[in-house]
Amino acid sequence: MKLIVGLGNPGNEYNNTRHNIGFMVVDKLLEKYNHDKLKDKFGGLYTEIVINDEKVMVLKPQKYINLSGEVIRKYVDYYKINIDDILIINDDLDLDVGNFKLRPTGSSAGHNGLKNIELMLGTQDYKRLKIGISNNKNIDTKDYVLSKISKDDMDKINNTIDTAMDIISDYMKLSFTDLMTKYNRKQ
Repeated sequence: MKLIVGLGNPGNEYNNTRHNIGFMVVDKLLEKYNHDKLKDKFGGLYTEIVINDEKVMVLKPQKYINLSGEVIRKYVDYYKINIDDILIINDDLDLDVGNFKLRPTGSSAGHNGLKNIELMLGTQDYKRLKIGISNNKNIDTKDYVLSKISKDDMDKINNTIDTAMDIISDYMKLSFTDLMTKYNRKQ
């Protein structure tokens, strides 16, 4: 079984903020597969869906993003999920809005949610789909990532989320190397 995790912060006040891109992707994925009932367990909202004949657990950790790894670790342990079968979807300040990047491993690049995941999993070797939110150097980073997304940026992000649906579908049938070759060069 694969585990797809969208990172974000719980609570309505964080809806449509840059840090909640992962939640937005998961919500679109659940909409695509006509699945809107999430169960609450281990501090996360989750469900199981089938994509291309493979069972996939989809998770939205409900601790603040900086503690996402604590929730993910509980799911990995309880469901015996291999680290190689995890895909984390997160926002990325270093990518322009509308861009994305697939990474098979790497550092947190300063993302506190990814830092916590690395700490709790004991490795940097987990797959990521990083979605660009740009970086406004005139605004404190914390305020920026927690601010609402403008309409223009939201249009670009929605297009990227649509592409993410194709990426996730292909993730079930392609090697991650082939997936990166197919999608990372399209930008």
